[in-house]
Amino acid sequence: METPIVILNFKTYIESTGKRALELACACQEVADETGVNIAVAPQHMDLQQVAEAVDIPVLAQHLDPIEAGGHTGGILAECALEAGAAGTLINHSEKRMKLADIEGVISRTRKLKMTSVVCTNNVSTTAAAAALKPDFVAVEPPELIGSGIPVSKAEPEVIRGSVSAVQDINPDVSVLCGAGISTGEDMRAALDLGAEGVLLASGIILAESSRDALLDLVSKV
Repeated sequence: METPIVILNFKTYIESTGKRALELACACQEVADETGVNIAVAPQHMDLQQVAEAVDIPVLAQHLDPIEAGGHTGGILAECALEAGAAGTLINHSEKRMKLADIEGVISRTRKLKMTSVVCTNNVSTTAAAAALKPDFVAVEPPELIGSGIPVSKAEPEVIRGSVSAVQDINPDVSVLCGAGISTGEDMRAALDLGAEGVLLASGIILAESSRDALLDLVSKV
């Protein structure tokens, strides 16, 4: 298996805003350098450029809109995110749901711009549908477990197994990540053992007393 992937979603926590976002991203960079684990971060849009300029690890947008350049006040344009330093984007997070046509539109735009697409899903059937759209990653996150501290890899392992199997049948080039409730090395190890290629997580690291120590624990059993 290739080196696992960790994507840390900064969401809109005060602990991952502004200067704290920069500090958190630098901690991720340090852990990536020390351990060799592939770590990417998804800061808030206002923080994306300063984070991308400060670290070498991939920086993702938290969301992009399926729009072309022009009159879309308040919209988030893929080209703008790319110029700010985004290497890719999360798509359809449970806290930022999108219509299927819009998901496809954003994947198409990221593919054109050679940006990485990470589509969030909530069960086996939506994972299968997302895989058919040919993103780079799908991240399976049952919404009821997000922020719960209960890892999906333990609470609902059949969702991960089923999602991995469905993706392999539909498009084996798509990688499966495991999300929701992931926070410890045991959680990540369980996710990898179920066939996931990495994890998408947030509060378990961001709200820890020491985010750096929490990250080191997360990758300790890889």
